[in-house]
Amino acid sequence: MAPNYCSAEEAIQLISNNQKVFIHGSAATPLYLWQTLLNNAQKLQGISLYALSTCGTLHWNEPETLKAFYLNSLFVSENVRDWVNSPYGEYIPVFLSEIPGLFERKIIDLDVAIVHVSPPDDKGYCTLGTSTDIAISAVKCAKTVIAQVNPQMPRVMGDGIVHYSKFSAMVWHDAPLPEVNYALKCDEISTKIGKLIAPLIDDGATLQMGIGAIPDAVLSELQHHKDLGVHTEMFSDGAIPLIESGVINNSKKKVYPGKVVTSFVLGTKKLYQFIDNNPIISCLNVAMVNDVSVIRKNPKVIAINSTIEIDLTGQVCADSIGTYQYSGIGGQMDFIRGASLSEGGKPIIALPSITGKGISRIVPFLKEGAGVVTSRGHTQFVVTEYGVVNLYGKNLAERSAALISIAHPMHRNWLEEAYFKRFGTMP
Repeated sequence: MAPNYCSAEEAIQLISNNQKVFIHGSAATPLYLWQTLLNNAQKLQGISLYALSTCGTLHWNEPETLKAFYLNSLFVSENVRDWVNSPYGEYIPVFLSEIPGLFERKIIDLDVAIVHVSPPDDKGYCTLGTSTDIAISAVKCAKTVIAQVNPQMPRVMGDGIVHYSKFSAMVWHDAPLPEVNYALKCDEISTKIGKLIAPLIDDGATLQMGIGAIPDAVLSELQHHKDLGVHTEMFSDGAIPLIESGVINNSKKKVYPGKVVTSFVLGTKKLYQFIDNNPIISCLNVAMVNDVSVIRKNPKVIAINSTIEIDLTGQVCADSIGTYQYSGIGGQMDFIRGASLSEGGKPIIALPSITGKGISRIVPFLKEGAGVVTSRGHTQFVVTEYGVVNLYGKNLAERSAALISIAHPMHRNWLEEAYFKRFGTMP
């Protein structure tokens, strides 16, 4: 039997007051359905929204919308950042690997899931496209599932395969996916950091790349490496040339050998076309992808993640600017720990030494209210454009001196003064 499609207005009538509603995220953000829902705020009240790293333009900042909807963000993205930091939203701090468990154990008991899927095949199966991550658990756990069906959504292999009979309503909407071109964000500093990290990566390593320009800068320096693998929560366009050239062949991995393992992808249309029906791509439930016990099974795991600031003892704040919630915990700790336990693995925190306004990212103390994502006990390799240090096994004074050595030169005197005040000597 062929699927029945309805209008967006008809679909959202399945949502009732005081319900908990999941919104699919990243490049799979169902903007059309979500905006339709928000536009009907006058008919609803007490709706709790749950979302992870959404993308695209969304018109939410209206009195009627804020009165009806409260946003709980599991990882804060730019398009809802001010919403989350208002009285009408909040952030839920949680490891990315544990979010599916919140749904499955009914800690967050979802009433509705709104997802963005590829069209059903001749057997009736859709896929969650670019983002399986936590969405597959939301689909399994929600009492009602509403699907935005898009012919431009790639069909992606892995855990995110769902028969259309699971959907309570289906809305056809042909529209381009949100795109992010990290290559355009790659500046001279990112390039320098990429060149410093590349020698840390051995042949046969398994890569995890976080979000941003630095991971793509690293990938651009790996053309002469051999037998690399990918097991990561996300990847972008930078991996494509290495896969096509055979540098990334996943031959040395222990978990899903021969496959690129991810939980979501975010990039340009080229990336979305690359993953479409590509049998080497496995987009899997993030509860498995980010499980430390799984990550550590792969050899030489290289985890590359960034941060907002790091203090002189190695505490990493990657989710907030003081009390202002900027992003989230995400999978950083999952992979930092997994890499450190992997045979030959290297957990790496990479960051520009200063902000765009010239403020040092290496600081004596984190800002008041800042969240520690990676503890100083977990931080090992730290890279700025001024060098690489390894804090593992170093005492507080030694690691402080090491971090000062890779701080921006114009801030080193200030940091040395802080060092002297704390330790009574000069580094």
